[in-house]
Amino acid sequence: MTKWNANKASVRLSLAVGYVTTCVMSACTPGAPNAATAASPHGALSANVPAWVRASDANTRVLLNVDAKFNPEQAAQLGVDGIDGEIADRTPGHLERERAARRVAMGELERRRALETDPRVRDDIAILLQATERNIRFSEIEERTTLPYENLTETLLGQLEALLDDRIPEARRVKALVRIRRYAGLEAGYTPMTGLVQAEILAKLDDPSIAKPYRRSLEKHLATNGVIRDGIGELFAKYKIAGYEEPCRVLMEQLVAYDGFVRTTVLPKASDAFALPPALYAVGLESFGVDRAPADLARTARAAFTEMQGEIQTIATAIAKERKLPNADYREVIRLLKTEQVVGAEIVPLYKARLAEIEAIVRRENLVTLPMRPASIRLATDAESAALPSPHMRPPRLLGNTGEQGEFVLPLTVPATEGATASDASAKLDDFTFAAASWTLTAHEARPGHEMQFASIIERGVSSARAIYAGNSANIEGWGVYSEAMIFPYMSKEGQLISMQLRMMRAARAFLDPELQTGGFTFDSARTFLEHEVGLSHAFATSEVERYTFRMPGQATSYFYGYIRLLEIRREIETKLGARFDRRKFHDAVLAVGLLPPTLLRDAVLRELGE
Repeated sequence: MTKWNANKASVRLSLAVGYVTTCVMSACTPGAPNAATAASPHGALSANVPAWVRASDANTRVLLNVDAKFNPEQAAQLGVDGIDGEIADRTPGHLERERAARRVAMGELERRRALETDPRVRDDIAILLQATERNIRFSEIEERTTLPYENLTETLLGQLEALLDDRIPEARRVKALVRIRRYAGLEAGYTPMTGLVQAEILAKLDDPSIAKPYRRSLEKHLATNGVIRDGIGELFAKYKIAGYEEPCRVLMEQLVAYDGFVRTTVLPKASDAFALPPALYAVGLESFGVDRAPADLARTARAAFTEMQGEIQTIATAIAKERKLPNADYREVIRLLKTEQVVGAEIVPLYKARLAEIEAIVRRENLVTLPMRPASIRLATDAESAALPSPHMRPPRLLGNTGEQGEFVLPLTVPATEGATASDASAKLDDFTFAAASWTLTAHEARPGHEMQFASIIERGVSSARAIYAGNSANIEGWGVYSEAMIFPYMSKEGQLISMQLRMMRAARAFLDPELQTGGFTFDSARTFLEHEVGLSHAFATSEVERYTFRMPGQATSYFYGYIRLLEIRREIETKLGARFDRRKFHDAVLAVGLLPPTLLRDAVLRELGE
């Protein structure tokens, strides 16, 4: 998976600038620099950018200007220059001001589209218009139906770690001090962020027509925020940002007070139901690239899950026979493999060795064109694991990139948390740190999966519209699951077993997520299903159901959906080309056309193949 954020506001921003982004707040900062002054969208790695891409990028800057003003932290993370110190303004009316600016941008884009003659540029303008319309629609529904609560501790960790990162030049990192001072209200003209968000919440807290936050989500946030706050201070200390101590202390006190407000004022009015307003869930699915009705998707996924259970049992039976195991049930074989844990300093070498093995397979079998440089793999910090307890790839910046790479990040534990139950506290994730699991996770997150996917965007000169505003989870995660399947025939039997286990999990997501929304599952019954039928650890199953219910409802369906749509596209093109079909050229073409949704991907791949 690419990094996603637990906050409701992150969903709003993923609608604004594509799923590839991971930041949070959505508002305006007076005087934010114009994105048109940013560096070339493709940086030093794409010297031979086609003329039509440059023309398209000029149109994309119409929307980048809006995001630089209303979402400066996110725009800076994408690569817009000159706004690293800016922060979002949460003063009353900010959402309506943002929607108004987006409507003006749509008018300008419509004008340009009417004058444009290049069909590729016109297609990109259509992508920009669609993304903007969807963002406005989501914002209006969200403001009308839900309380504007967000977990500010996690929000601000995401905003600050976007600057405090090994891949960010030191000259930019120091801007994190400006950012934290403004969050804390320590600079003239700035009010503490916690006070502004608290006021937004209070303005709607007693409105009976507004959906209140899910109780379990609030309890989870309050339990883990201490670990995350510690992580913020550790980031500033790690990068030796001079003068951070006092603003960090003030901000931490404000965040503790905000959590106190949540505990005493918001939590008593929290809901025991997690289902989103149906219109909000629907537009969320749309933004993730899932254009099938939830009930239809669930039926397809259930049938696939049953078929996969038969396939995984065949593999488990073969392993049990080879190892002379007393029980060949796939669940028991998975449990046995999980006892072969790799710990501590041995984990990253295991994954690096597996990556080298997979790259050798890719070259030998001529599966896809690999980059010449190595991929990056590291362990997560405690704060990162508390905020995002699943393996993920942290994308590089997509604008003006001068060599920054994506990172494959492995969380190890769910840190002990305040108020957590005995079964959840300090729960060890044993799902990723054993040899058999390294096959499919490396293929998905590193190569030929997400790391290559984002490197291709940067190095091939994909238009910014297709890299950012077309970005959707069905494309991104569908390619990740497809990459696992690409390597599957060459894995060890043990690797195939765990790869099939995780493919089953993706199918389960596609019916658990929507059926949780309609009452077909409860939190506990969904978790029990994942533990018993898929073989996940209690900690991983818990984080999965948290994902479906309050971290990012709807997004998890995109793995299965994106995968089956990509298979459909391949089968159609393979049938069309017959003996001329070349799988390496097909895979390269999928990577070359950017993060298009499935509805646009087929035609774009055919054009890339010269058909």
